[in-house]
Amino acid sequence: MLVLAGIAVMAAGFMLRFNPLLVVVASALVTGLAAGLDPVTVLSAFGKAFNDNRYITIIYIVLPVIGILERHGLQERARALIGRIRGATMGRLLLVYLLFRQITAALGLTSIAGPAQTVRPLIAPMAEAAAEAQAPGENDPDEARALAAATDNIGLFFGEDIFIAIGSILLMKGVLEADGIDLPPLALSVWAIPTAIAAFAIHGTRLLLADRRLRRKARKP
Repeated sequence: MLVLAGIAVMAAGFMLRFNPLLVVVASALVTGLAAGLDPVTVLSAFGKAFNDNRYITIIYIVLPVIGILERHGLQERARALIGRIRGATMGRLLLVYLLFRQITAALGLTSIAGPAQTVRPLIAPMAEAAAEAQAPGENDPDEARALAAATDNIGLFFGEDIFIAIGSILLMKGVLEADGIDLPPLALSVWAIPTAIAAFAIHGTRLLLADRRLRRKARKP
């Protein structure tokens, strides 16, 4: 029964709203120790899972570093940086990030950015600062954060299908083969390009319209 203590740790951690990563790791450690494993063996299991199956991604190794940087003023530095760039607006900033996210995802670099790595510590604060510069006292910080998160998701979702070895492409190939349709992964990847371009145009328009709304707010007496 002691092995189930990890479940209690996880439930308590989520109820108290602790960091989810910390809760999951603590739960795994408690479960391992309750099962009679020593700490080195538990850590070895984490390492083996990472090397063999990639269940633990590099994101979880980078997260503590990002947390330390945030504590020492990373978000404030990001806001100050965007404030010094002339002509920077929230829409233009996120449009550039959307292009970057789509291109890197199309190259298979899906973990190079993301909500934890870039949106929360860098992109969202920079978008907020740009919006505040456009319409001081009139902007909604939640809108800037939501647009930053949406930009990351759209860039990743519509960019990764261009990469030939992504799981979604291989899944589609398997489904088509089951129906007797034999298509190489490259053909599927090529036809993902028009969809990615359309997504860029549609979301880019949304971002530019957000800039227009901020300009209107700034002109209000």
